[in-house]
Amino acid sequence: MSIRVAGRRRGMVSLRAEFPGAEFIDVTSKAPEPWVRLSPFYPHGGIPVPYCDGVTSQSVEGIWQALKVFDGSDVDPAKLEITTMKGLKRTVRRHGPVKGHRTGLHGDPLLSYESARRRIYLPAYRWVLEHRVADLVERLREKKDVVLLDYTTNGDVTDPASPLSHAALIQLHIEGRWPREGDADAAGASATG
Repeated sequence: MSIRVAGRRRGMVSLRAEFPGAEFIDVTSKAPEPWVRLSPFYPHGGIPVPYCDGVTSQSVEGIWQALKVFDGSDVDPAKLEITTMKGLKRTVRRHGPVKGHRTGLHGDPLLSYESARRRIYLPAYRWVLEHRVADLVERLREKKDVVLLDYTTNGDVTDPASPLSHAALIQLHIEGRWPREGDADAAGASATG
């Protein structure tokens, strides 16, 4: 079994030349059913929000955006309830520089970008892979040669230069190489994202 990740914006001619004979599966929020369910924007519902006992989110992206803290704006719990896959993003242009991600809706410490990836994003997305889309993960495991298409291809949690690719996380999950979760740097607040 071979699973790779490639950029969704690339042309199919280029992709087929690089990965001859592979099956291409889009896993973004623009993907067709059932693969769209692998998108962190997909509203599965009931996703536990880290550091918030009893609080759940419709989507992983909702958690990531809800806990983001900016110079001009604190957490936004309304992002946890969005079911349309639209209106989730909170941007620097609108809210000012990112200060970090809050440890829960009411937590004091702000997490740095890498810590937030390890303590918020990774556990939330892994929960979805194990509890909401395990059937799709199994279907991918059964394929001989597949290329997952995503907007980014960065699978390195420590690389802040580009957003983390959930397609790369799917690949790492299937290959048994999931990144270490937990705290990278206890409460550093230097964040961008």
